[in-house]
Amino acid sequence: MHMADALISPSVGGTLWAVSAGIIAYCSKKVRAEMSTDIIPLMGVLGAFIFSAQMINFTIPGTGSSGHLGGGLILAVLLGPHAAILAIASILVVQAFFFADGGLLALGCNIFNLGFFPAFIAYPFFYKKIAGKTPSSTRISAASLVAAIIGVQLGAFSVVAQTVFSGVSSLPFSLFASIMQPIHLAIGVVEGLVSASVISFVYKARPEMLRHAYESSSTYGHSIRNMALGFLVAAILTGGVISWFASDHPDGLDWSISKVTGLEKLAGPDREIYTALSLLQEKVAFMPDYVFRKKESTKPAGWPSTPPPENSHKPGSTQPDGSKIATSVSGIVGGVITLLLSLMIGCLLKRGGQTG
Repeated sequence: MHMADALISPSVGGTLWAVSAGIIAYCSKKVRAEMSTDIIPLMGVLGAFIFSAQMINFTIPGTGSSGHLGGGLILAVLLGPHAAILAIASILVVQAFFFADGGLLALGCNIFNLGFFPAFIAYPFFYKKIAGKTPSSTRISAASLVAAIIGVQLGAFSVVAQTVFSGVSSLPFSLFASIMQPIHLAIGVVEGLVSASVISFVYKARPEMLRHAYESSSTYGHSIRNMALGFLVAAILTGGVISWFASDHPDGLDWSISKVTGLEKLAGPDREIYTALSLLQEKVAFMPDYVFRKKESTKPAGWPSTPPPENSHKPGSTQPDGSKIATSVSGIVGGVITLLLSLMIGCLLKRGGQTG
């Protein structure tokens, strides 16, 4: 559900940048006021884990489409909604700038769609109500499933609304929504099942980490070193190995666009801001689409070139050109960058809280 710049007008993109910046500022203030020492490493390792998990597209049977974990609900339950927004923003910034996954103009939209709805709608109004003040494995599973579906549905509808309001693409509201919502219902079910598995595991191993589900305090009762190390190992394995088996099918958003337009991708408007942002992303992204940068061709001008293999940019594609190595490298490096960025944010907020 990462939006590309081709879907977004400068006015909508700029507005959502401002909205997301405001949400991040508010969450930073809340985290700084409530922060415990334990939450800083947890922000880092969970951010790295969700980054790696988002690389794994799972096939939606019978559709030719795929989806991937958003992770916003997992972050909200284990970190609280305010720290979750900071973690998901860190993930999306790393993806957009270093891997060209999601547009720079659309970055504010992506933070809002993937962060705000699970953290501030699905989590407090659905997950907490269903899980209750005394969670059990059954209630956690039910709460995760319902909340994840609602969060994904709201995010998908927001993508449709932002695209239609932008008016830069020929995607009619009713047709686009009628395709986006059902496919993201299926994606939301898988998101809910995965979220339920992760949260239930944490509940059985370290139930105090779920106190956000029924208490306002963000202080953990005991050290969470072992759990943090467990998520770090899971992030490395997920990004380094499991990502090899990701689906080659287009994700729900790209699939929906192709169903409406018949095109695999939409071209952005021929305007200076789109060109400038595209060039900036091209220069900054050291592994665009999670593959190694191609060397400049040394063939003479006019020499016929060999087209890249179909879906060569997909993490799960099987190519003889070392794409699995590239996938492993991008998964591990991206996870490390996300880890460091989240730790840096946590440390800066902690220092600001101490000096404030």
